[in-house]
Amino acid sequence: MGIRKFNPTSPGLRGMTISDFSEITTDKSEKSLTKSLKGSTGRNNRGIITCQHKGCGHKRNYRLIDFKRNKLEVTGTVKTIEYDPNRNVRISLVFYADGEKRYILSPVDLKVGDKIQSGPESEIKVGNALPIGCIPLGTIVHNIELKPRRGGQLVRSAGGGAQVMAKEGEYVTVKLPSSEMRMIHKNCYATIGVLGNIDYKNISIGKAGRKRWMGIKPTVRGVAKNAVDHPHGGGEGKSPIGGQPQTPWGKPAMGYKTRGNKPSDKYIVRKRK
Repeated sequence: MGIRKFNPTSPGLRGMTISDFSEITTDKSEKSLTKSLKGSTGRNNRGIITCQHKGCGHKRNYRLIDFKRNKLEVTGTVKTIEYDPNRNVRISLVFYADGEKRYILSPVDLKVGDKIQSGPESEIKVGNALPIGCIPLGTIVHNIELKPRRGGQLVRSAGGGAQVMAKEGEYVTVKLPSSEMRMIHKNCYATIGVLGNIDYKNISIGKAGRKRWMGIKPTVRGVAKNAVDHPHGGGEGKSPIGGQPQTPWGKPAMGYKTRGNKPSDKYIVRKRK
């Protein structure tokens, strides 16, 4: 999991870095666990742009990931560690003893040939999934469920890891990577270990074209637009925005709180801010 640099033979390559992909063991995905993605990012069924600054990006197939880890008490063997174009963490292909194949998120130190398992009686080792109430205090976990058997929703990106801090009654307190402290029901599943590809945060994109491959279109400042396109637009030469900073649709921005109260807020012990 290192970073590879390039000789500066062009302006785009001068600052560009990529992963060395040293942990990848194959460049072919499992056909039964992939499906095609439709290239309509950012547009609705009429072709109208409904989400700004998004494009299709490079053509790719979606890998079906097992976030639920509901293959209980069945031992699986890691066969390959693969690149996934849809996420920044690597994925592992697991062959289970009953013949089924599944993809899981690949944590650090999980290698080809390792045995993994899910269930309350599973051993506390990297790659195993258990109810969070069965995991010892201080353990680092990822792919955490918010509701029992719904599937992991928290801590799923490269280098992510949450720590089990305390247990009280039906709930377990977990410290998330954002430093938020949150109570999770003890029957929610989590997977042991820190997610791999830790160096992802140190990668330099290098050029605008690479962002387009990733499906991200250029972001234009509001003050650079015409008055018809943005509340900040118009005027002669460089001009101040005048009044409250706003979104293109007139909603207050920059410091104005727009987030509503979610029912799950009552489980937050300490906010990330």
